[in-house]
Parts: sequence; structure tokens; C-alpha cells
Amino acid sequence: MTFLAEARAADDYVRLERFLDRHPGQQALMADFADRVQSPPMPLAASPRRVQRIAVIYPGLQASDYWRRSLASLEARLDALHIPYELRTFMSRPSVDIDLQARQLTSALQWRPDYLAFTLDAVSHRRMIERILALGDPRLILQNITTPLAAWEDEPPFLYVGFDHAQGTRRIAEWMLERAGHHGKYLMLYFSPGYVSRMRGGTFAAEAARYPEVEQAAAYYTGGDAETAYRATLETLEAHPDLKMIFANSTDVALGALRALRETDRLDVLLNGWGGGAAELEALKDGGLDVTAMRINDDNGVAMAEAIRLALIDQADRVPRVFAGDIALVTRDTPAAEIARLERRAFRLSGIPEED
Repeated sequence: MTFLAEARAADDYVRLERFLDRHPGQQALMADFADRVQSPPMPLAASPRRVQRIAVIYPGLQASDYWRRSLASLEARLDALHIPYELRTFMSRPSVDIDLQARQLTSALQWRPDYLAFTLDAVSHRRMIERILALGDPRLILQNITTPLAAWEDEPPFLYVGFDHAQGTRRIAEWMLERAGHHGKYLMLYFSPGYVSRMRGGTFAAEAARYPEVEQAAAYYTGGDAETAYRATLETLEAHPDLKMIFANSTDVALGALRALRETDRLDVLLNGWGGGAAELEALKDGGLDVTAMRINDDNGVAMAEAIRLALIDQADRVPRVFAGDIALVTRDTPAAEIARLERRAFRLSGIPEED
């Protein structure tokens, strides 16, 4: 995809603030639904006439535990709500397994699920999703995206669910740029060409561009691959020994960059994570990462289950178009007790990481 085409594609996504300006009635729905997600479960008074079929297609084969925890929290909340269900799960690597994901989608739809949880990053995902929206069945839950597509305004998915990439990135950028004194070179380690790179990498680049003395030394698309990030970091350090910051677009990318920084004894270079899962929190405690945007992870699975519950009691009109979970900034200066508190909240259903 050319940069021009990518810029046009980015315009298709309606940032959350603008979405609420255009749909003010959604604000109250979102607030009510957020309260529901944070509240204890209210089990169904009567069992549904039939078991609900839920198909999940996630790029969960990566170091980030976001997708696995999403699944665990979904199942835990469904059980707590006394919703009978069958679950079929399809996992793949991010971005590089597009053909596999297409085959998984075909298999999932042949099962005739009531709900399909999928993600949106590559252009091919969009084409797959549009076919489902045109059919109107199953109910589609789009994971890891909180910016609705303008093109789907009239036929939206059942729910957009996740954590606002731009919001989390702005918090990371503010902290990193201040620590760097608003000057110096940075390396951009994108994910793959697509949604996550635009919302995370694009947001950081826009924030950095506000400061004339901040310069992007290099940029690489990594495909979310740690080894690619490792090699890109080594190359950039050799070409730009005065590098001050690295913005990593995902967990695996951050861990690959961290390996390079450790090998070259360059932990003075600021490095972020994104998501605040177990691997990132461990790297923060070890002094490798400097900052991350920590998702209150299990809220996303709870939100999916609560949306299904509302549909089962004929209150689908109370499901907001978007659920964006809370994000906390965690840095190398965050006290251990505060991180432990956030872990208890974020992983309340999927399990607290065990201490070594």
C-alpha cells in the first residue's frame, strides 16, 4: 500500500472523539455499558432456548498475552452469566497468516455461529468483514479496534471492542518525549502496514513532529516479528549511535528491540511496550522497558459477554457501538505496589502472572 493510499485508509477510521460528536446518544450508552462491565455479573433469570455458538478468530500466536486473556475473560464472564455456549477458537500469527485467517473464517462461518469475534488490521481483513456485514449474520464483534469505519456507518458490526490505540500512544509519547527533553533521534518500529501501525505509530510520529528538535532516524515495518525488530534496532544503532528513543508498536516488537539494546549495552535508549501484559511488566521490572500503556485487559472479554447477554434478553439496543476499556500508563518509576494493584484489576479473570 502506498503512503497516499494508507493516508486515505486512515481517514476511513472515525476517531472516538469525532464518533461521539457525530453520535451524542452513544455517550450515555457507553457510560452505562462501562458500569455494567465493572459491576458483578447478573446471571440470566432463565436459560436461553438454545446454546449460543461463538467463533473466535484471533492472531494470538505471539508473545503478547492480550488475545489469550481476552478469550479467558470472555469464557469466565459467560459462565458467571449462566449463558450456555459452544466456543470454537482459531489462532494464528499476526499479519503474516492472512491466508490462514481466510481459511479459518470460512471454517468458522460453515459452523453457523451466532457470534463471530474477529480483528481488523490488514486490508484483506476489511474485505472479509464486509462480506459478513452484507450477510447480516452472524453478529460480528470486532476486537482490538475502537475507531468505527465511516464506510460501515449504515451497517455497523454488533460491537467494536478493545482499547484506544491513539489514547494509549499519546500517553506514552508525552512521557518519552519529556524524558528525552523534547529533542533527539528516534527509531520507529511499526507493526505491519495497516490499522495498528497507523493508530500507534502514526500517533507517536504526529506527537513527535510537534517538536522541531525531534527527528525520526529510521522506520521499519516488522510484521510484528521480534527478530525483524532486533535486526532493525542493531542497524539503526550502528548508523545512528546518538539514538535516544525507540517507539515499538507491539509487545513482540519491543522485546526484539530490547534484545538488541541489551547486546549493545544501550539501555540508555528509551524503549516502550504497548499493552502491559505479563511479558512487558516483567521487562519493566527488570529495567529493560521504560514505559507502557497497560490495558485493563480483561474488560474486553467481559464486555463481549455482557453484549451477548443484552442481546439474549432482547436489549441489544443497549449495546453501544464501541467499548473502549481503560488504559493506565506504567513506567519504570511506577511503584511495585501500584503495578500489583493494576495487575489484580487487569487480570482479574484471566489470572495474575506468577512471581518467579
